[in-house]
Amino acid sequence: MKSGRTPLTVKGIVFSALFGALLVAMSYIQIRFSFSPVQITLENMAVMLAGALLGAYYGFFSMFTVVLLLALGLPLLHGQGGLGLLLGPTGGFIWMFPVSAMLIGWFVNLIKGTGWAAYVAIFLVIELFGSLLLYVTGVPWLMYKLNVPLGKAMLLGCYPYLPFDALKAVAATFIVIQLRRVFPKFL
Repeated sequence: MKSGRTPLTVKGIVFSALFGALLVAMSYIQIRFSFSPVQITLENMAVMLAGALLGAYYGFFSMFTVVLLLALGLPLLHGQGGLGLLLGPTGGFIWMFPVSAMLIGWFVNLIKGTGWAAYVAIFLVIELFGSLLLYVTGVPWLMYKLNVPLGKAMLLGCYPYLPFDALKAVAATFIVIQLRRVFPKFL
């Protein structure tokens, strides 16, 4: 008989809610560019941290919960919500939040230790899945919504944001490594 570990625990649900709230709070920190509907926010840093600290299951659960509540109309991301936000120009980025957190959680869980090798490996995972993966759905959706060619969509929704995403990935990696030293097993 298979040992029955409950997929949802109270601790996991509480931490998922806290990281969902972190996503909401970080969405209010933003820099707007006049040339693009995409703004620089700390939203994807919350996704990075949720995945890396909560793991694949709870990272996905925390971000999916926020996306679901947005779809139901709650004004959670920078005071906006509803299908208008999820189907708007930046919706393609938001849809990928749960998948991004899940992949970060899965791969970061495979990386052991707190030294420089772990730091570099965690940074690469966070940068790849917490930043670059979001562009896989975000840029084509932006291209579709604005009716612009791919090159223009990359200029509007990707290239100017890459250095900021790298800085967020460095900060998230630093936080993850420091918390690993204090709490070897977060959940």
